[in-house]
Amino acid sequence: MTHPDSGFAAIAAREDGLQRGLTSGQMSMIAIGGAIGTGLFLGSGFAIGFAGPSVLVSYAIGALIAILLIGCLAEMTVAHPTAGSFGAYAEHYVSPWAGFAVRYAYWASIVLAVGTEVTAVALYMQYWFPGTPAWMWIALFSAALVFVNAMSVDVFGNVEYLFSTIKIAAIVAFIVIGSWLVYAAPAAGPIGFKNYLQHQGFFPNGGAGMWTGVIVSIFSYLGIEMVAVAAGEAKDPQRAITGAFKAAMLRLVVFYMLTLGLMLAIVPWTAAGNGHSPFVMAMEALHVPGAAGLINFVILVAALSAMNSQLYITTRTMFSLSRAGQAPERFGRLSKRGVPVAALSLSCAGIAIAAALSVLYPKGSFMLMMAISMFGAMFTWLMIFVTHYCFRRRWGREGQPRLAFRMWAFPWLTLLGAALMLAIMATTAFTREFEMTLLTGVPFMLALSALYYLRYRKR
Repeated sequence: MTHPDSGFAAIAAREDGLQRGLTSGQMSMIAIGGAIGTGLFLGSGFAIGFAGPSVLVSYAIGALIAILLIGCLAEMTVAHPTAGSFGAYAEHYVSPWAGFAVRYAYWASIVLAVGTEVTAVALYMQYWFPGTPAWMWIALFSAALVFVNAMSVDVFGNVEYLFSTIKIAAIVAFIVIGSWLVYAAPAAGPIGFKNYLQHQGFFPNGGAGMWTGVIVSIFSYLGIEMVAVAAGEAKDPQRAITGAFKAAMLRLVVFYMLTLGLMLAIVPWTAAGNGHSPFVMAMEALHVPGAAGLINFVILVAALSAMNSQLYITTRTMFSLSRAGQAPERFGRLSKRGVPVAALSLSCAGIAIAAALSVLYPKGSFMLMMAISMFGAMFTWLMIFVTHYCFRRRWGREGQPRLAFRMWAFPWLTLLGAALMLAIMATTAFTREFEMTLLTGVPFMLALSALYYLRYRKR
């Protein structure tokens, strides 16, 4: 009987040459850096507008899906630590088309997500410099982060560690200060958990509004899967991967749920759910001198951190596509520092799109970019669950070694994750703000499939 790992070795060998310089701590920060960014600090404002206080349920459902995804990814990544990650797993365990589609859908999604982060950076800078053109800030910060990513994986890892440390410290400080203020607030004052039930109750827009908030929560948690891609450059893959997944899972759930819960107690959802950063609004409501400006700096760092991680991930995904013979060969070449610079240059496309949209649609560019980028993200998450199901079925045959890390309650939790992702994808078709998700995503997938069968299938 053929061991599943024997065929995968050829896929992993294609991606040799990347430098294994990332520690477990840096990998944890990469996951947090990607997942705690604009989705929490700015996107949560849109989610609150949809769901009201029931956004806590929305983010709890999103957290459940993220935890299930982490479990599936951890099992596969410990078995196969490679930069191709879930794209390579889909290629080997589902079909070559699946690997092609997952890589390109994910790459396109994260390229556009880079655009949402840099668009948010421009919005944050306009807090201090109102009236300045967004494209100027987009160009300035993009150039700095592209330089960081072009240096080496060590430089990238150190910068990302610093960024993530700043925003984690700020979130912890917000949780501590916010908890004390809510606890000490007078009963007759404007601050308190009574805000959960005022203004039309806990479910002001019903179950439909709460479920729509789940879509934004998925966008917020998007990035947790990045640690699986970074495994291809980890010093000690098995230890680093399991430690990074567990740390990221705990921190994400605690940070998201506690911060949202406190924000809703400090600022009524009718004020927080207006598309502005509810973090800044919460600090303004506390009337602490300079606090709003400090929080604005922190969320600026958070957006830069997420953008930094996303540039790294899109570069490695395009590198993997090139090494698989599914993208031009030059994108698989490495610099003397072990960086696929050509793939990095191509992955800056989202920055150019963001700059153009900031000029054409200055008020709606963020929401439009988020809606379009969501399809690739949701498709990738869905395929991770499908791939894990196929992976475990093949690995579970008699006579094969025990996995070092195992997903819980297989196959039920894997199937639950897939079902929830399908339901969320279907919901976007009935939500005005996300109607572009399927309208752009489905034709994109059809075009990808046609490209694969016409050009790459024989390869």
